[in-house]
Amino acid sequence: MQPAVKAQNSSVSTSCVQVLKIVRVSIAGSVLAVGFLNATNLVAEPYGIAVLQALDKVTARVSTFEAPVGIFVQFGTLRIIARTCNKKPPEETPESAAFLDISEVRPGEPTVSVYRGWMFASSRALAAMEHPVYDVWVLDCNSRLKASSSSSTGTSR
Repeated sequence: MQPAVKAQNSSVSTSCVQVLKIVRVSIAGSVLAVGFLNATNLVAEPYGIAVLQALDKVTARVSTFEAPVGIFVQFGTLRIIARTCNKKPPEETPESAAFLDISEVRPGEPTVSVYRGWMFASSRALAAMEHPVYDVWVLDCNSRLKASSSSSTGTSR
């Protein structure tokens, strides 16, 4: 009886291996298809204002404010400048991302850079700012920038 059980287990394990190969090929095909679909997606559009939210951990004050691209804004001792703010078009999965430079300015001390990088509205913890007193995160982008002159509307002659 023992050999029959081994033969049965052998055919079961062979079937499992075949199923795993099919699943592996299916997953690889799905990954390629998703990669191709993502390659054809529209790119994010530039916006002129980053909408940020910040928490002062000492006072428990949460503030929402706008940071125009290229202009410094102040929150407590933090000096924040949004270098760019991009947002996907409405027909895409919602996502806003801003490239921020954040430094701490204290009187009588040199300015210290505390954060430089991309922050994503949908994933706050992905690129969080490490600071003992303040948390800052991106909520959205406003004021879509006009398209370049190559895509501007034509005028009649």
